[in-house]
Amino acid sequence: MPLVTIDGRQIRNWRSFHSVFASAFGFPDFYGRNMNAWIDCMTSLDDPDAGMTSVHRSAADPIVLQLDHVNAMPNEIYDELVAAAAFVNWRRLEVGETAILMLSFDRSA
Repeated sequence: MPLVTIDGRQIRNWRSFHSVFASAFGFPDFYGRNMNAWIDCMTSLDDPDAGMTSVHRSAADPIVLQLDHVNAMPNEIYDELVAAAAFVNWRRLEVGETAILMLSFDRSA
C-alpha cells in the first residue's frame, strides 16, 4: 500500500491544511481550498485522467494517509479531516466503487 505522510505540526489553520495537502497530493491549480474540493480530489485517487491529484492508486491498493504529530493539529481540523476521509470512502461505496483512503495515526501520543 502506498503511504503518504502528513506532519500535523505543519497544519496550524485551514490555510496551512489546504497548502499541505495540495502539495502532498499534487492537487490541481484550480483546487478550491475548501473541504468540498478536498473530498472531490481525494475521491479521484484512482482516476489519473480526472487530473485531480498527482498521487494515484488503484482501488485494490488504497492509499494510507499517515498523520504524524496529529495532536499538534487544531481539533476542529482533525475532526473535519476524519469525517471528510470517511465521506470519501462512503461516497465511493454508494456508487459501487471500493474505498480508496485509509487513515493511520495515534491520537493518544
